[in-house]
Amino acid sequence: MSMTTDEAKALLKERGLRVTAPRVAVLRVLAAADAPLSHSEAVELLGDADWDPATIYRNLVKLRDAGLAPVVSRAGGIDRYALASSQHAGPHQHPHFVCDDCGKIACLPAELTSSMSVEGRWSASVRSAMVQLRGECPECLETHSHRG
Repeated sequence: MSMTTDEAKALLKERGLRVTAPRVAVLRVLAAADAPLSHSEAVELLGDADWDPATIYRNLVKLRDAGLAPVVSRAGGIDRYALASSQHAGPHQHPHFVCDDCGKIACLPAELTSSMSVEGRWSASVRSAMVQLRGECPECLETHSHRG
């Protein structure tokens, strides 16, 4: 999904965040990504910009804290961010597939976990969930089948 500069600015204002060029750029790169991005991937995608990695990191944290870019995976100890779903608002809560071979992360349909619920004394305290399925992605499986 793509996001215009005006849409990014409006979203930042709606969440009470200051509109800055790096913040708009980070939002737009997250919106354009087809999978959650790590800090280093965001830096690489914004490579032509004149911002240092610390600036990109601070903006990812601000967007995360505002609920616009939650951490949706911590595979390999690396936080990966995605634009919040549901028309750019709310949590990015659906399962993800993490390839143990190449590290690729793919969004999976929410229906896979739609029947999950927490009952009893824990139900009031649950704020978010992070579901990851791990294995080998189709590309790695195909690569391995051609080798062997």
